[in-house]
Amino acid sequence: MSNNEYDTGISSEVFTVKSDVSLIDIFNLILEKKADAALSLFNSLNDDGTIDKESSIVVIGTYFTGIAIAKYLSFNNFKDITIVDIYPHLEGLIDSKLGNPIIAEVDNEENFFKENFKNIKFSSDLDLIKNADAVIDTTGLGGINESQSEAIFTKVFLIEDPIAEENDSLLKDKNNIYNRANMVNSYNKFVLKTKGLNTKTSGTMTLAIDVLRQSMNSILARDGVLYCASEMTFYEEIIFKEKDLEKFFNLIELPVLKVSTIQPFDCDAIINEFIDEIYSEILARW
Repeated sequence: MSNNEYDTGISSEVFTVKSDVSLIDIFNLILEKKADAALSLFNSLNDDGTIDKESSIVVIGTYFTGIAIAKYLSFNNFKDITIVDIYPHLEGLIDSKLGNPIIAEVDNEENFFKENFKNIKFSSDLDLIKNADAVIDTTGLGGINESQSEAIFTKVFLIEDPIAEENDSLLKDKNNIYNRANMVNSYNKFVLKTKGLNTKTSGTMTLAIDVLRQSMNSILARDGVLYCASEMTFYEEIIFKEKDLEKFFNLIELPVLKVSTIQPFDCDAIINEFIDEIYSEILARW
């Protein structure tokens, strides 16, 4: 690598390396793992006749697993998809890049996906969860309760486990997804499990922040590195308190890491190593 590819820092001997990877790239690479697992399940259920591409699918929760699963199902020709969320402003995630399937480049990606996602509906009416052909609960800790789960009658029920490695006893005790799933009226129940970085939860935000933390630790251990920084903020406050999705979208498009070093290197390769350790699987527990 030529040092001319990098900005100089405090002197001509020190260089500033910036990642090409942005936070939305990390989100989408993690969400691809979750959504691919869910899509594989739904394709197999379509193949065995349990559901078909015309079946009604309700996804409970938009943040962030829900939006990705809805988009991947839509992109793969499942026709009737509704996202239900108590936060109406999160409908804006449908037309965003967040959760978009990772595909080869197209001439106008924004318009391309808008055309493909026309069949995704959005509602804040929780009654819609009761009688769909398939229900996907991504609400995790503090989400749909057992009473609401008992009202669900569906052919297929998939729930995301918010706990990753089960390394925190308080969080493990708080996790009630199996109780909720037991209350659902369905013959086909499945759990989406995501892990790989020894994080406490499987949330996309949790995993993304840990990708950055572990990447920074690895970078700091390299010879010649002075320091590295990640331009992060508390994004959930922007989304749920400020309710400013435009601000959120702008922030997550920025390069996610900057490194001060006397020997330039590819920090994106290190980021991708940790993303590669994350995996999602579908568990059939009933």
